[in-house]
Amino acid sequence: MPDNSIVNPQITDAVTQTNVKVIAEAPAMALSNVYQAMAHSTGILFENAVSAQQNMNVIAQAATTQGVALIYSVDTAAAGAATNKILDENK
Repeated sequence: MPDNSIVNPQITDAVTQTNVKVIAEAPAMALSNVYQAMAHSTGILFENAVSAQQNMNVIAQAATTQGVALIYSVDTAAAGAATNKILDENK
């Protein structure tokens, strides 16, 4: 190849070395981006799981409270029979 360029060979060598360095580092940078995206996605996944669990605990607590209130509001057979007996005696 004829050497009739006006650019200093040291400059072209420096540019070539920089380009090679960038190209050589590209796979590592791409993989690090993949790892970072995966870590972020996993973090969001766990945040959503914790939120869903908290919501289910609230629903379970509300259902338990409503069930207990229903149990306390229903007369038992013995209490109902005793109430009926007292009402019958007072007539």
